[in-house]
Amino acid sequence: MGVLVGKKAPSFKAAAVINGEEIIEDFSLDQYKGKNYVILFFYPKDFTFVCPTELHAFQARLEDFKKLGVEVVAVSTDTEQSHWGWLQLSKDHGGIQGVTYPVVADTNKTISANYDVLAGNYYYDENDEMQAEGEMVAYRGLFLIDKEGTVRHQVVNDMPLGRSVDEAMRMVKALQFFEDKGEVCPANWDEGKEGMKDTHEGVADYLSKN
Repeated sequence: MGVLVGKKAPSFKAAAVINGEEIIEDFSLDQYKGKNYVILFFYPKDFTFVCPTELHAFQARLEDFKKLGVEVVAVSTDTEQSHWGWLQLSKDHGGIQGVTYPVVADTNKTISANYDVLAGNYYYDENDEMQAEGEMVAYRGLFLIDKEGTVRHQVVNDMPLGRSVDEAMRMVKALQFFEDKGEVCPANWDEGKEGMKDTHEGVADYLSKN
């Protein structure tokens, strides 16, 4: 599937931990359609090292995202019980206690596969037996989904490379600027900067000023 930008975000129902403590069995992004944008991000594993820095970083900006109508949702291939256990562990001990946005359990790995961020592959060997090549966990994929359920931005990092929450926020603001003003966002656009009209004249005018 590769690039999902411009396509409907793959739907799913899965177990998740919400509010840092409650396990539900049928979490879905459908609840946000028509109401909220979604930042859906994948991470490799619970109880690791880079991953908690990312989950805490998104939590630290959660209210800023919510003010823009954005819901944040995390996914990994761990079980909901593993998520719950990690959520009970304090930050001082490598846990993610205090994270309140949903953490989804992609235990059967279909969500990661459908978003094309699953690191490993299954194959059949010469004895017609199924084998796994590579670790069957998710890369650090991030998807910005609009209110209609369409993916508008995606980025996928390799496992050692943590993401920028500031860049995720910038992309939300860029999308909302375009939707509100009807102007496109040039290179290095940030909040408070000018956009430009999507015409030859608009580009020329922008470049003449910058």
